[in-house]
Amino acid sequence: MIAPVEYLGNKIKIVDQTQLPGKLVFVTFRSYTEVVDAIKALKVRGAPAVGVAAAYGIALGAQDIKASNKAEFLSQLDKILQAFAASRPTAVNLFAAIDRMKTAASTADFATIKQSLINEAKAIHADEEAATEHLSHIGAELIQDGYIILTHCNAGPLATAGYGTALGVIKAAAEQGKKIEVIATETRPLLQGARLTAWELMQENIPVTLITDSMAGYFISRGKVSCVLLGADRIAANGDTANKIGSYTLAVLAKENGIPFYVAAPTSTIDLSLKSGAEIPIEERNPEEVTHVAGIRLAPKGVKAANPAFDVTPHQYITAIITEKGIARKPYANSLKRVIIEE
Repeated sequence: MIAPVEYLGNKIKIVDQTQLPGKLVFVTFRSYTEVVDAIKALKVRGAPAVGVAAAYGIALGAQDIKASNKAEFLSQLDKILQAFAASRPTAVNLFAAIDRMKTAASTADFATIKQSLINEAKAIHADEEAATEHLSHIGAELIQDGYIILTHCNAGPLATAGYGTALGVIKAAAEQGKKIEVIATETRPLLQGARLTAWELMQENIPVTLITDSMAGYFISRGKVSCVLLGADRIAANGDTANKIGSYTLAVLAKENGIPFYVAAPTSTIDLSLKSGAEIPIEERNPEEVTHVAGIRLAPKGVKAANPAFDVTPHQYITAIITEKGIARKPYANSLKRVIIEE
């Protein structure tokens, strides 16, 4: 399994996801600002992977801080934390990682503070690896032999810096010997499904068929889909879930046609501070991602284009939320709280 994010002491190495599937390119960064730019440019993407990359980026930036006391160090560190906080607004894993790094710095001795930040970043990465592998094996129990699973966007190792969430469940089910197939949507406008999900599933020798986003209703209505299985970027306390734009459409289609709609995410993606999905900030990205593909203009020059990166699926459309601490079901206000506090 390719490591999408690695900390190598004085630098960070990532897989540049914008280059896949044409080329497998590894990029190294020696400054935290380069990591911030990589997150903004989606060179590293996926909620858990963004959190891991940010943690390593903070640790990297901290090594260059020159301060004579802890207060001065924390003041300079805060500028680094703010830079990462401004990189992407929706994925809560980013902010959870920032909070953990801030706590690690505030509780460490000044003499060991830089090493403490490295240790905490590595712990965040290890926690995500363990959580995604565990939730994948838990979720695999929901997948029956012969299932055809429709997935959207990309929620494999590339997106998680671990085993995967939605694709992790699929991999775990395949490893159990279940004969499964996957239908992957292209996932416009940036085609993470076509470029990344299809590529990852082919690496695992799991049968996959690629469709355009607008074909989903056709296949679901004709009984060619057993369940819809997605990842998540943020889950509110009531179970409302933000995921890549187009997820809400799939949830409505699944409900209308009586098939399960599953969300797979580590507990680091759950944000109990938000009562509902109405409070989840939705990232608005450059309209050129809609008017252009791979730098080539498809739309007429001057046309207005909208580009919300995510939508929110209301909790009533979600059959179950798969976490490393168990499967949460309705009412999510109770079940999500239980999985968060469970030790």
